[in-house]
Order: sequence, then C-alpha cells, then structure tokens
Amino acid sequence: MSVLSDIAAEVKDDVRAVAQTPVEAIKDARYTLDGIREGRVSAASVAKTAGVTAGAVVVVALLLFPLYWVAVGAFSGTGASLYSSSGIRLWPSDPTIRPFLWVVGDIIVPSYRITFGLGGYELFVQTPKLALLDVSNYGVTETSNFKKFFVNSLTVAIPTVLLAMSLIVPGAYALSRRKFIGRSKILYGYVLFTQIGGGLGVALLIALYALFVQYGFNDNKLALSAYYAATAVPFNTWLLKTYMDGIPVSYEEAAMMDGAPSWKIVTEIILPLSKAGLATVFIFTFLTGWTEFVVAQTLLSTDNYTLPVGLYSLVGRYSIPWARFSAFALTFAAPIMLIYLFAQRYIEGGLSFGGMEG
Repeated sequence: MSVLSDIAAEVKDDVRAVAQTPVEAIKDARYTLDGIREGRVSAASVAKTAGVTAGAVVVVALLLFPLYWVAVGAFSGTGASLYSSSGIRLWPSDPTIRPFLWVVGDIIVPSYRITFGLGGYELFVQTPKLALLDVSNYGVTETSNFKKFFVNSLTVAIPTVLLAMSLIVPGAYALSRRKFIGRSKILYGYVLFTQIGGGLGVALLIALYALFVQYGFNDNKLALSAYYAATAVPFNTWLLKTYMDGIPVSYEEAAMMDGAPSWKIVTEIILPLSKAGLATVFIFTFLTGWTEFVVAQTLLSTDNYTLPVGLYSLVGRYSIPWARFSAFALTFAAPIMLIYLFAQRYIEGGLSFGGMEG
C-alpha cells in the first residue's frame, strides 16, 4: 500500500503543479522583465530562449494538429470539416455538442425502494429518479453503446493487469536478484518472445482463433484477458527486471543484517524503489487490454465488443458518421491522454533502465 500511496501523493502534486502553471508563468515573466530593466538578465539570451520556445511550440502544434482536426470534426454538426472539398477548416461548421451527447447518452440515477421493518410493520421509502443528463432535451433521439463498450473494455483490461502483474513482478524480481539454473536461457527466451510476435502475427492469430473455437473460449472476455496478459509478460518482465537491476544490492544486504525476512525486503525496499518501473509496466499492461483491436475484433461477438471494436463498428453501421465517429474516438482516447499526462514522469523514469544514481 505504501507504493500506491506514494504514487497517489505524487499524482496529487502533479495536479497541483498543473493548476499553478499559469500563475508560475506570469511570475517568471515578471521576474524576467524586471531583470532586463535592471540589467541582471541579458536581452539577447531572453530573445534566444523565446525563439527556441516559439520553435518548440510550432513543432508541438504541428504534432497535435491531427488531434485538433478530429476535434473540429467532432464539434461540427455533420463532421463535414474532415472531408470538405474546400480545404481544411480551422473552426467547426455549425458547432454543436450533440455528437458527444450521442456518445455518452443519458446519465440517470434510477429510483430505489428502501424497506424498513418496524414493530411488525414494513415501511418503505421510494427515492426519486434523477436525470442528471437527458440527451433528448438536446435533440438527440438515439444514443451509442459507448457505456456497454466501456464496461466490456474494463472487464478485459482489469483482469489483464491482475494476471500479468502477478507474473511480471515476481518474475522480474527473480531474474534480477536470484541465481538459478537456466536463468540466462529464460532471459534469452523473454527477449525472443518480445521480437517474434510481429513477424508471426497473422499465423498466430489464425492459430489462436482455431484453438479458442475448438475449446469454446471464443467470445470469452476472461480468455481474451489471459491472452493479453501472456503477450504482455515477456517485454514488461524484461523492462521491470532491468529497472530492478539498478537498485543497489547493499540495501538488501543491510536489511538482511537487521534480520528482515525476504518478503519484507521485497515489499519495503524493492517495490517502493521500483515504483517508477511498476507504474510504467502497469500502464503498458493496462493499455494492452484497453486498446488492442485485431484479436478482440476476431474473437468477440457484438455484445462483448470493447471500445476499439465498438469504434470500428460505427463505420459499417452508420456509413461513417464523421462527427459521431470523431466524438467517440476522442471520448475513448481521453482517459489514455490523462494517464500519459500525469504518469509521464513514471514512464520516463521506468524507461531509463536505472533505478538510482550514485
């Protein structure tokens, strides 16, 4: 729990830092202007920094433009901004939020009957039905299946994380800290499995589908989670193992000298010092189950579609309604963007292949 609490505290600090960024930027600008007036800061160095910053902003804007273009299509009434023959529009035609209302649908708290027993009598209280969002008030007559797809994606991604992490963490620790027969061969096997998947993708997919159908596992979300976990284990175990290699062995030796058992060394030393690597592996594993399309589209039926497959199903079902398609895609991608925004320090640290310095 200490690892989770540390991560939660740092995420809280990140949220606070993001909220205070405009204030800090204004303070820095005032300090720079005062320094130029007083001669403490060179105007040339400020101009150079401003030029580099402007160039970086231009590059970032170009990289983010496709996302902005999709957003323009999502907020337009028909999505025509995406395929207009008159060129790219920088502002949505007939701006509206109806495509997003179509995606999220009604948000209603149902009515509940609460029963009390009192002196042989039965009393009940009927709670009111609350409509927090009734999309019919905004001219939306039908809604998407986003909620069902969202639940399906969660019921695939969460077991994927649980199954994978239960193998990745002990496997990474054993490969990093323990010496045993066949250890080097297992490491080579892990590297091999991280490389051959793409080359054998089609053949593996055909074989996987045949096996799932033969044993009755097709259209089974738990079986799909087990497959995702299996594909996530080799690379993420190697990644976490490499991160744990950077933790000094002297910490464990000192704990052993104090009489700490092995499980306590792992939970109170190795895991807390590996939180950046753990967070990175957790995110990668979760995204494996959250965003994978090909296998899910092959094995799942319509009722069990996950979000990527549900997004693709809009193409044939509605003859590519671009505004709705764009709104669905942005809503689907929003959690992923937030995860990367607040977890970037862990991803960068986890990919640095070193737990500590010095």
